[in-house]
Amino acid sequence: MTGRSERVVVTGRGLVSSIGIGVAEFTAGLRAGRNEVAPLTAFDTTGFAYANESEVTGFDPADWITRTPVETLGRASSFAVVAAAMALAEAGLVGEDLRDRPGYIAVGTADGESRDIDALAAETVAHGADTVDPVLVERAGTHRLSASIAWEFELEDAAPMTFATACSAGNYAIGDGFDAIRVGDADYALVGGADVICRRSFASFYRLGIMSPDRCRPFDADRRGIISGEGAGILLLESLTSARARGAHIYAEVLGYGLNCDAHHAFAPEEKSIQACMEMALRDAGVRPGDVDLISAHGTGTKSNDVTEVRAIKSVYGDRPPPVVSLKSMLGHTMGASSAIASSIAITEGFMPPTVNHRTPDPECDIDCVPNRSVPADLSIVQNNGFAFGGNNAIVLLGRYEEAQ
Repeated sequence: MTGRSERVVVTGRGLVSSIGIGVAEFTAGLRAGRNEVAPLTAFDTTGFAYANESEVTGFDPADWITRTPVETLGRASSFAVVAAAMALAEAGLVGEDLRDRPGYIAVGTADGESRDIDALAAETVAHGADTVDPVLVERAGTHRLSASIAWEFELEDAAPMTFATACSAGNYAIGDGFDAIRVGDADYALVGGADVICRRSFASFYRLGIMSPDRCRPFDADRRGIISGEGAGILLLESLTSARARGAHIYAEVLGYGLNCDAHHAFAPEEKSIQACMEMALRDAGVRPGDVDLISAHGTGTKSNDVTEVRAIKSVYGDRPPPVVSLKSMLGHTMGASSAIASSIAITEGFMPPTVNHRTPDPECDIDCVPNRSVPADLSIVQNNGFAFGGNNAIVLLGRYEEAQ
């Protein structure tokens, strides 16, 4: 899309993650290269040779959720609502401030309320469908990830949408909210993603042979696969007109995005499609490759993804691309919650997050992955990559807010 009439800025951010809850803790975790991998506790792991994941700990939704009975929300919806509450708080807003304004809510996810679905499946198999808990049935709908935000803050004029395009879904949601504002359909948008660790997802990746027994090592010759993670990230986007009118602090600007689907393979990435998606995002943002200071890669820690992504990056950026980091080395693979929020933090706080667990560079991934330690940096533009099963690719570009453009 080109010729936008409204600039779109980030005025609030909320995060729930294994390395920190809230912007301050999350930022400290990114800067320190925290990697909270531990034995999985979400379900009984008997029968698996190994089961290590990046789970969220110390999370109490009642600390943030005031209107909705917390027992009516599944874990993923709780993550999303809490992250939205944090984003509004950082923006200096409450739900009442937005109720008479046209808005939009978009949350991306891979598995939705997967832990409740696991419980429903287990109960049905063990005792029959007539015995299932109706509360779990009510909570399990994927639409609730976005609808629950509208309910908690009574945002009757905000259209809720849930994207289920797996690991690119968070970026899909950001792009959709960006469009809603820049064409004038909404004054603000609460956008991002949420997912939780569940048996179904873990078992699927385990059977595919891509689940690491210890750590996630993107771009490393010793990589052994992914580590699953969970959490949520929500951005409050506003039109620049709206943000200026209320004197809001602006953390970053959404410059543009690209989406495509190559329909190449169920789970193998396709280089030319990723290249095309990058070029689309750069065009939409009006940005040249040489203007990008950092790429936050999809970076799963599997050979097929790492090598294909690096090749696609070099096809656009040349043999010396900007630094390319993988946050999944710290957070685990948070599926639909993987989106561009950390990019805004890198811009405002002035550092490049590291790719941790790095030991032996892969010669097929000849890039600067900012190994193991964060680096101070003056960042103007950051690209965030998100690729998903089925060839669904989504790339978002964020930039430092400049008064004149």
